[in-house]
Amino acid sequence: MNVVFISIDTLRADHLGCYGFHRPTSPHIDRLAQAGVVFQDFIAPHIPTHPGYTTMFSGKDVFSHQIVTQGGKLELEGGIRQLPEILQERGYFTAAADNLGRWFRRGYEVYEGYQWSHDTAGAWRKAEAVNETAFRMLDACEAQGKPWFCYLHYWDPHTPYLPPAPFSHMFYHEDPTDERFTSAIEMMEHYPAFMYYFREWMPGTRDVEFPKAQYDAEIAYCDACLARLFDRLQAMPGSEDTLVLITSDHGEELEEHQMWFDHHGLYETNLRVPLILMHPQRLPAGLKLGGLTTHLDIAPTVLEMLGLADAAEENGMQGRSLLPLVDARNNAGTTDAVYITENAWMKKRGFRTGKYKFIQSLYDELHKRPPYELYDLTVDPGEQDNLADAWPEVLADFKTRLDAHIARRTAETGKPDPQSYQDITLTSVGNVDVAVPEDQVLGEE
Repeated sequence: MNVVFISIDTLRADHLGCYGFHRPTSPHIDRLAQAGVVFQDFIAPHIPTHPGYTTMFSGKDVFSHQIVTQGGKLELEGGIRQLPEILQERGYFTAAADNLGRWFRRGYEVYEGYQWSHDTAGAWRKAEAVNETAFRMLDACEAQGKPWFCYLHYWDPHTPYLPPAPFSHMFYHEDPTDERFTSAIEMMEHYPAFMYYFREWMPGTRDVEFPKAQYDAEIAYCDACLARLFDRLQAMPGSEDTLVLITSDHGEELEEHQMWFDHHGLYETNLRVPLILMHPQRLPAGLKLGGLTTHLDIAPTVLEMLGLADAAEENGMQGRSLLPLVDARNNAGTTDAVYITENAWMKKRGFRTGKYKFIQSLYDELHKRPPYELYDLTVDPGEQDNLADAWPEVLADFKTRLDAHIARRTAETGKPDPQSYQDITLTSVGNVDVAVPEDQVLGEE
């Protein structure tokens, strides 16, 4: 069996058609989803990019791998092996179209990046650039005789949202600089961490609906580029025995919590990401499963699909394979509570359960949110009504639970709480060149 692992950076689950979105952003992804399995409550527990992908590929949490910041100086320990390393050791040919570098290069026989124009006056053809490299990687996979694993990392809809025509005006048809609009003034003029960056790629914007529409247009553009990739995969020998996996490292805040157009905040906008699995022979078509599942479950699932479940155990992966849930059509998920963290623009942690979101703030100079947040997701899925003061008993229970979890995991790993010694790495963005990291180091450890 072969594996195509597709990550679409910064993609919210709820902005795809297969997750119920109202705009036609993802017809090609939706068709693939109809032929496979969709996990409806899939959570990115450790955001943003670096901790997200480290968790995804290692099957371990931040206490085990210690990567909790974005662009920190800490490197992943050599003893923590990631999915491509394990597969390479088990006889797989491994290739990647990716530009993260650092420890994410490990385990690949062929690893290539990509480039596109960074001129903010024009379109950024990110997905087309990724496709160029991706097709070379697939050619390399096809040209050799081993089963293969190919990782493809797409960067739409990450900011800046500058899709090419005809997608550039797909969902917005007005002049966003018209003086009758006022909804974007606060973020464009009174949001120092991002306003200079925003002015660089959407100058004069006064309507917040414009970047929201452009986020969706970026998804549609990427989806169209993925259609070419799907055609290429279908034409490859062995396509009937190839697992296609689509996910993301985190989502994106639009305007929901005044954390405009970036991925900070432990809200559902950032934590709920897609997971779609498709294999024509092994997996059922048209199945949608609820229940909490997480990034930690991806590597064990891939390994079991390949008949290598023992490798997950050998490497101490904490996640669980999703195949038993698929085979049983079971909505129980793999956990009833997810420990969540972020450590880039702010330092926060907490829990996400089926009913509640609990957030503790350790450092938050940018938005100055309350020290504790508590949301009942069953009645407030948008997380607008903080119940921390109204429900002191529930809050106290989560505080106790959090302390116990940290004490247990530090004892089990013999390592410190990574948030106890690693500081935030981001305070402002003023240049689009840092929008897509490449071997990025941003802070001190």
